[in-house]
Amino acid sequence: MPLRPPTFRGTNQAVQITLCLLLLTLLSACLPTAGMPPPIPPTFNLVTVDPNATATATPFQPAASTPVPTYTFTPPPSPTATETLTPIPPTVTNTPEVVTRPTDAPSEPQPAGNRTQYLFHVNFDYAARTLNVDETIRYYNNTGTTLSEIVMAVPPNLWTGAFVLGAIEQDGAAVTDFSLSGERMNIILPQALNVGGATTLKLNFTLNIPPKTYEGTFGYLGYQVNLTDWYPFIVPYSGGWLLHDAAAFGEHLVYDASDFEVNLKVSDPSIVIAASAPGEVDGEWTRYRIYGARTIVFSASDRYLVSESAVGAVKIRTYYFEGFEGAGEGMLQAAVQAVGLFNVKFGPYPYDSLSVVQTEVPDGQEFDGLVFLASKFYAEYGGSAKSNLVSIGVHEIAHNWWFGLVGNDHALEPWLDESLATYSEHVFYSYNFPSYNDWWWNFRVNYFGPGGWVDSTVYDHATFRSYVNATYLNGANFLYDLNIRMGDDDFYRFLRDYTARYSHGRATAYDFFAVLRENTDANVEDLIDAYFQGSY
Repeated sequence: MPLRPPTFRGTNQAVQITLCLLLLTLLSACLPTAGMPPPIPPTFNLVTVDPNATATATPFQPAASTPVPTYTFTPPPSPTATETLTPIPPTVTNTPEVVTRPTDAPSEPQPAGNRTQYLFHVNFDYAARTLNVDETIRYYNNTGTTLSEIVMAVPPNLWTGAFVLGAIEQDGAAVTDFSLSGERMNIILPQALNVGGATTLKLNFTLNIPPKTYEGTFGYLGYQVNLTDWYPFIVPYSGGWLLHDAAAFGEHLVYDASDFEVNLKVSDPSIVIAASAPGEVDGEWTRYRIYGARTIVFSASDRYLVSESAVGAVKIRTYYFEGFEGAGEGMLQAAVQAVGLFNVKFGPYPYDSLSVVQTEVPDGQEFDGLVFLASKFYAEYGGSAKSNLVSIGVHEIAHNWWFGLVGNDHALEPWLDESLATYSEHVFYSYNFPSYNDWWWNFRVNYFGPGGWVDSTVYDHATFRSYVNATYLNGANFLYDLNIRMGDDDFYRFLRDYTARYSHGRATAYDFFAVLRENTDANVEDLIDAYFQGSY
């Protein structure tokens, strides 16, 4: 394993200039060359990204030399009035009260107790940008304490007029004692829910999908609808309900691993659906099932092009738009390489499929079984793994282990998924493109001058840049130093052990370091002291 290239701090001006010139040469390889231009539709305004421009508050790459435009596809015809659809179950089978695992589903480890189960019947009017939803939740009280209330997160309620709640039932009786403010819904239980007990909640609601902001994933564009954090869900309980306040940057929602089944009927059969799980067609309905996941998400468009491959039984698909065929195929190849490698280094990929979806975002965003990547990455792509498309794509794919499989508190301990996902990029390049290692460290880490306590929360920083430099990038430095200290055999045995122990659960920093110490004889206390403010 090559040594990590040094940062520029502590060098004199002449050395800095020399190193900067060297870095300019290295980074220029990531730009499209004259021989490999990315195919761009004539309606797009391509802005060439200068990877050496002044760093900005994006977590992944240097800024463009000029403001990056929001790429606009030709909008579809204006939606016409449509009949209001009423959610009904698929006609072929009776609607189960709770999600049940089919006998032919892949086997997976079952954690102690029972996971929360979500069952949805969704009518999706793509042109009108509305969902009519029946949601059933089977909740098991594994908290260790008697519950007098249940707290749910309702993220779409943060958009004015987006979430319209109908009725709520608990175990067949109407619920009237509840409150909904912002994204928090408190449901007062008529009878306390004892430890080990279970209850069934039923909700129906309409979702008026709002326009998507550039910074987020949820909402509609003229050519695409993204459904992320689109439904009410019960937040984890750990001495109290874990529903944190939103921060200026970073992620704040925390999820239990749960089982999901979504029965989806789409108004227009020409719409292509990218999902967290493979679809099973049942007449007019398509059923999507994913087990032990944090979320289930969808992206829909009438313009998707799709490329497909597989790693073993795991289907991998990339969804992209006309003019980006080369980037779509390149990302598919990188996804296959990443899943195949991480299967060995971290543990088996936890789901039946992986979808990689092009959209308008500043960088990328992970969800279980589906990741979003920025359109600008597709536009920049010139056929090389030395690209934002591949490096950030691999980062988001790694989150299926560090977020999806092994959960954590994203507000209070974000390093547990972000540091590991960032270092997973290094793992990917080390084994697939070892000659690119120096490029990766300079382009993705050293360029930004990483520093700060790795175990920072999303509330500890005044700027997004300082948060990312500590949590993502200095976290990658720590993991590199840890890898060197332990050696590859012990380091990857530790990661596999950590993954196995906390699969479908939530880990803390104390859990991380406890498993670490069990897997090495090396003294790592000085590394912990150097990178972490807490005592572990």
